[in-house]
Amino acid sequence: MYKKFLETQKTALIVYAHPEPKSFNAALRDTAVKTLKAQGYNVLVSDLYAQHFQPVISKTDIIGELGDPKHFNYPNEVGAAYEKDSLSLDIKQEIEKLKMADLVIFQFPMQWASVPAILKGWFERVLIKDFAFNFLNMFDEGLLKGKKCVLSMTTGSPGGMFTPNGLLGDLDIILWPIQYCTLRGCGFDVLKPHCIFSPAYADDKQREEMLNAWGNRLKNILTEEPLIFPSISNFDANKGFVMSDNYVEEQKNKENGPSVGHHLGKKMPL
Repeated sequence: MYKKFLETQKTALIVYAHPEPKSFNAALRDTAVKTLKAQGYNVLVSDLYAQHFQPVISKTDIIGELGDPKHFNYPNEVGAAYEKDSLSLDIKQEIEKLKMADLVIFQFPMQWASVPAILKGWFERVLIKDFAFNFLNMFDEGLLKGKKCVLSMTTGSPGGMFTPNGLLGDLDIILWPIQYCTLRGCGFDVLKPHCIFSPAYADDKQREEMLNAWGNRLKNILTEEPLIFPSISNFDANKGFVMSDNYVEEQKNKENGPSVGHHLGKKMPL
């Protein structure tokens, strides 16, 4: 019976990127751990600051001789090192956690309209060629397909600033390079982001409500439908991976574009 439980138990990985243990991001992380464990998940946490995670790609990411010591090509070298099991220990540990995960939560404070540098470095050093993607397996055919992920983040600015007529612009556009180019690029089913705006200016009751809302969402998060992106099959490799003529024709009479980044000059998708 226990073996059967382990075979069906879901695993969640929380990649946490905040240096302060008493931060609201830490409270969101702890809420996720508590809620998911109560749901029967196996929960793993990568606390990047506590781990002193090295965010900079380098030759030391590969143990042993390089394939081409005269010209360092990082994607090719780490891809080959992954196949030969000669990656540095910290990368191998993160890859093993990611292999186990059915759900990945990226918990971070937005910094300069993106992720903190330490999390960007995690993307660059962990989501590597031949583990997360290769040039035949990207986007909906990416090597991490079947796994779900969600951005859980906080901002310093109020929510109104992240709207189409707000000072910082549409949040969906800001997150496009992360959600589509990075995460969907590796095959993840990307869920709607969970963004808490300016919690530093909320009172205790409001912050408690924010934490409760996050916990409630997590109770059924694996049943959520992911964000919709065009399939890579709709792009013509012979034309430099632009949309195929047939796909463009299919979109011709639609009021909204197929995605935030592929809007075709139309309204944003609903």
